[in-house]
Amino acid sequence: MTLKGFMAGTACAALLPLAAMAQDTAACMGKLPELNVIGQGMPAVTALDAHLAEFNKKWGTEVKITLLGENERRAKARLDVSTGAGSYQVIYMDEANLAEYVNAGWVYPLADVVPADYDLKDFRVDLANVASSGGVQYFAPFVGGGDIMMYRKDLLEAKGIAPPKTLDEMVAAIKALNDPANKVYGWSARGQRGSGMNVWRWTPFFRAMGGEWLKDGAPAFASEAAVKATDLYIDLMHSAPPGVGTFNWSDSVEAFRGGQVAILIESDVFGPWMEDASKSQVVGKVGYAPPPEPLPSAGWAHGWAISTVGAKDDCAKVIAGDFVGWATSKEMEQQRLAAGIASDIARISSLQSEAYKKAVPQEYIDALLATGPRTNLLIMANPAWPEIGDTLGLALEELFTGTRSDIQASLDEVSFAAEDALARVK
Repeated sequence: MTLKGFMAGTACAALLPLAAMAQDTAACMGKLPELNVIGQGMPAVTALDAHLAEFNKKWGTEVKITLLGENERRAKARLDVSTGAGSYQVIYMDEANLAEYVNAGWVYPLADVVPADYDLKDFRVDLANVASSGGVQYFAPFVGGGDIMMYRKDLLEAKGIAPPKTLDEMVAAIKALNDPANKVYGWSARGQRGSGMNVWRWTPFFRAMGGEWLKDGAPAFASEAAVKATDLYIDLMHSAPPGVGTFNWSDSVEAFRGGQVAILIESDVFGPWMEDASKSQVVGKVGYAPPPEPLPSAGWAHGWAISTVGAKDDCAKVIAGDFVGWATSKEMEQQRLAAGIASDIARISSLQSEAYKKAVPQEYIDALLATGPRTNLLIMANPAWPEIGDTLGLALEELFTGTRSDIQASLDEVSFAAEDALARVK
């Protein structure tokens, strides 16, 4: 449902046009006593507390952000829109639930509600891609990105190994750098079950082998590409720290910045973590580059969307749209950078700012910009994905930990389960 179509069917259509109202704060001043927002405790969200008074004063409203954990906020938002309750005008969105919300008409196209003054084209290409469906952007990202290869420059130089540019070069480097006797390992990755855990890191390997989620409309989880990707992932685990079969992202990141790992491909937001002298043992020793070809970059993003269920009348749309634009604006990112928050950066202008260049190495910024065009949503864009991804994640963890050994049979089972899940959402 488009904003135009929605307004045509409401009694509010006789009010001022949305574009005019967006420029005339007086038209909606005090018309929305509370702006209710679902949030998650990311730095970009909690940092808003220091600035909410200025937004409240502008609109004569009170912004109330309900902070929830990841699973809880997903459930809360879905319940609010699917039941028609509409208690929240602004909801926290991510790539995992975008397809369902767009298909159901629960969120407005961003450009229909957020004032153009907030320069939506300034969002990083990789994040905007992930926040879009069918070429239309539906949420304003404030954190996210793609993949980046982080490597120990000192360890590679000691072995005379150039930073790998291809997957074959990376595999060879990982094995050459693996030195468990000295508690230095060639590689680490997520092994723990879950669509956002091991599946997230395994998927680029699957895609690099030519894998697709569907073939002729049927699940292709048990394809030759899937088997090859899984076999390679397991092989690399022999050059990883003990227990890697159940590692989550935090385990891998901490192993790398604790000096135990030579090469790591992870979400690019973790780059600044390596330069945090209070927690990292590898400050100044890390090189950054795009993932070796042909590995694609797994795009993800979290941000704000405007609910069609919660923001029904013109003033609710105007104020909610302005909140989303304001909360994710260039100015807000600069204030976060000034406060020392370098992880939640979603705008091209911020990457090029002097404040950001002081926070991270130029090599990291260059890697981000080079990876952006290769970044896209690699997971299945289907409402059934969370269930399918978790089923796949369980099978992969069992293979990674040795509980199961037959890759083909395991993936066959996942494929059957995926067929079932897809049938239920048709």
